[in-house]
Amino acid sequence: MPDTSIVKDADLRKQLRDTSRFTLPAVREVEVRHIIAKQVARNEERAAREVELSAMPREKQRRARTLDHFQKKDPKVKDIGHLHSVLAICGLPYKRPPIERREFRHMQGNMGITVQAGSGLCSDGTWIDYSLPFGPKARLVLMHLCSEALRQRSPTIEIADTFTAFVRDMGFTDSGGEKGPLTAFKEQLNALAHCSIRISSTEPNNVKANQFFPIEEMEMWLSTDSHQQSLWPSKVTFSGVMYESLQRHAMPFNRHVVRALQGSARKLDIYFWLNWRMHNISAQLVIGWNAITEQFGSGFSRQRDFKAQFKEEITHIMEVLPKTPLKLTERGLILQPADPGMLELPKLRSGNLDEIRIASPKNVPRE
Repeated sequence: MPDTSIVKDADLRKQLRDTSRFTLPAVREVEVRHIIAKQVARNEERAAREVELSAMPREKQRRARTLDHFQKKDPKVKDIGHLHSVLAICGLPYKRPPIERREFRHMQGNMGITVQAGSGLCSDGTWIDYSLPFGPKARLVLMHLCSEALRQRSPTIEIADTFTAFVRDMGFTDSGGEKGPLTAFKEQLNALAHCSIRISSTEPNNVKANQFFPIEEMEMWLSTDSHQQSLWPSKVTFSGVMYESLQRHAMPFNRHVVRALQGSARKLDIYFWLNWRMHNISAQLVIGWNAITEQFGSGFSRQRDFKAQFKEEITHIMEVLPKTPLKLTERGLILQPADPGMLELPKLRSGNLDEIRIASPKNVPRE
C-alpha cells in the first residue's frame, strides 16, 4: 500500500478507514491512491490560495480569510459573543476626542446616549482625567466585557487572563509598552471603567432617562512607577442596572466577523446595527440617507462624501457576509428580514443563558 501519511483532512482520513471493506488488495490500493490524489489536489489549492491571500492588503486579507472560514464551517456557539443592543445602536466616538472634551452625545431616532468621561486616583495619590472611550478598541473592550459577563454568569468579571487572550484572538499582539496594543486596550478599558452613561428616549408625551455607571467596581494592579499611569484592572463588576439590562438586551455577534472588521470603529458599528436591525423587522425596510447619515456620518461635513465612504464600508461587510439581504440604492438602504444563518449566527436555542438571541430595546428608534 502507498504511504498515506500525507492524508490529513478528517473526511479523507475517514475514507481511508472505510477502504478496509475492500477484500481485494488491488481494489483497495486503487481507492487509497484516489484518496491521496484528492489530498494532494486540496493541498495545492490551499497553497495557491495562501499565496493569493498573502499578496492582499492586511484589511482585505482579514475579510477574505473570514469568508473562507465561513464557506468551510457552520457557525458554532463558541464563535458567538454579545454586546448590549442599545450600545450597538447608539455607539461611541470614532476618533480620539481632546482630553478637554468630557461629554459625548449621540442620537438615533427617538433614542440618545450621553457618555461623560471620568477620573480616578493614580498610585501616587494624584488624580487622572481619563478620556472618553473611543475608536474600535473601546468597542472591542465592551464586547469582551459583555460576553464574559454572560459566559461567567456574573456581573463580576475576571479579566486578568481572559482579556489578554481576547486581545490575541482579535489578531493583536499582547505586547505592552507605550505604543503596544495591550496598552491601547488598557486605555479604553480604564476610560470605560470611569465613565458614566445616560440613555434617553422620547415618546409623544413622555421623556425617559436612565443614568448609570456601566462598571461599578474594579480591582486594580497599581504600577510601582508613581509617574506611570498604568492602572490595570484584574477584575471588574458591572453595575446592577447594566448587568440586568444586558441579560434582557444581549445582542449576539460572530467573533470572526468582528475580527475581520476590527480596524474600523464605523464598520463595527454598521455591522452591529445591521445585526440588530435585520433581526427586528418582519418586512422590507427602507432607511433613507438622512437617517443613515445621522447614525454613522459623524466627522463628515458633506453627505456626498459620507455616502461614498458608507458604500465602501458596506461593500467590505458584504465581502464577509455575502448572504446578508440588503441593497444600497439612491433612496438609501433596503433591508430584508434575516435569519441567523445569513449573519453567520447559530440557530436559535431556548431555555438557558447561553441562548443565541437578538433582544431589542423596549424603545425602538423611529425612522
